[in-house]
Amino acid sequence: MEKLKEGGVYTGTVEGYSSEGLGIVRLDGAVVFVPRAVRGETVDLRITKVMKTAAAGEIVKIHHPSPERAEPECPYYGRCGGCDFQHLTYTEELWAKRQRVQDALTRIGGTDLQVEEILGAKNPTHYRNKSQYPVGADGSIGFFQARSHRVVPIERCLIQSELSDKTAQAVASWMKRYKIPAYDETTGKGLIRHVYVRVNRAGESLCCVVANGRQVPREPELAALVRSAAPRTVGVVLNTNTRRGNVILGEKYRTIWGQDFLMDTLCGLTFKLSVPSFYQVNRDQAEVLYGKALEYAGLTGRETVLDLYCGTGTITLCLAAKAGRAIGAEIVAPAIRDARENAARNGVENAEFFCGDASDVSAKLEAEGLRPDVVTVDPPRKGLAPEVIDSVAAMGPERVVYVSCDPATLGRDVKRFAQVGYTAVRACAVDMFPGTRHVESVVLLSRDHGTETP
Repeated sequence: MEKLKEGGVYTGTVEGYSSEGLGIVRLDGAVVFVPRAVRGETVDLRITKVMKTAAAGEIVKIHHPSPERAEPECPYYGRCGGCDFQHLTYTEELWAKRQRVQDALTRIGGTDLQVEEILGAKNPTHYRNKSQYPVGADGSIGFFQARSHRVVPIERCLIQSELSDKTAQAVASWMKRYKIPAYDETTGKGLIRHVYVRVNRAGESLCCVVANGRQVPREPELAALVRSAAPRTVGVVLNTNTRRGNVILGEKYRTIWGQDFLMDTLCGLTFKLSVPSFYQVNRDQAEVLYGKALEYAGLTGRETVLDLYCGTGTITLCLAAKAGRAIGAEIVAPAIRDARENAARNGVENAEFFCGDASDVSAKLEAEGLRPDVVTVDPPRKGLAPEVIDSVAAMGPERVVYVSCDPATLGRDVKRFAQVGYTAVRACAVDMFPGTRHVESVVLLSRDHGTETP
């Protein structure tokens, strides 16, 4: 790293992309991370920061632009921190995401398994059915600038639903018209913190305003303005969050107008969604993802399936249609209540749900002698705790289907599963979040017969 100097200009070729969506350039063995770079381009770059094991740079000149370089359609790109890949064609974005999953499985997972494919979105714009808009201390509503809590005011976002954008702007108008103070996270004063919107397949929406208090002024006017902007709004809800910190939602809700839930359809099933319910933000790609998980599960109608981290039961109920018995487990109590309601609403009688931590539930079910044929897991970004993997292996399922939102923890957990007798045999990636660096993946792990599980 001694050869690289801050402010110095160097020439190099972009080799690929980091997990953060930055271009990777190697200079004399040192890795330089470069925003808005495209694989294959030779660039002159200025070093902006030298760190212990890497450096950061910015492009000064592109010698020959790649045919995969695209002109960003979003006027906020580069200021808003929401998207990472709008400077790439969608084909190149999919390559980058597939390669990220492949690298994680190979380098972290220690497996030579190849990622079979990446399933791209038919429509990579306006796909989000849940939007969370932070409110700046000055009352601006938009999204955070990259690596900061400064709000970039945004009226129209290319990946949010247009209904959500209109709803957020209606809240901004209400704040301005009635002088409703925004929350200032540096002082803990003020009222409005976030605007949260859900939109369903039918074009209905649910608006939640997150406030630093139990009530806000001019609540009827708030509801009226939201309904005027989005006439198919089914409810306006106030969430109280008086805690300092980055957590968006508090624990208490009060309905200002209408109802506090939204109905939606997914994989032919109907789901009730309250504000805190977990639900995949890209409905169309969720159906693709769940379809692949079902394919990997290989169900014939007789199997017992255990679904850990089941949320409101979306995957569990899809599995139940093809299984003899489906069991879902989730630590969030309201989600389990929703899951049970969803099962009843859809007439699913072979699904049951338990509330508890995945480690505790899996250990309890294993101790009770449950021997599922298939276990599916869809954990949060931190992946699986070692004791969950041990408990799953102790049950001895023939197959484990791992749905992941983080390639690095997926790779780590694939390696852990190999140590307890489960080999990764199939993998694919699914682009749930076009325009961003995030990618979902599905891996099938098969039990090694002849290898003793704990």
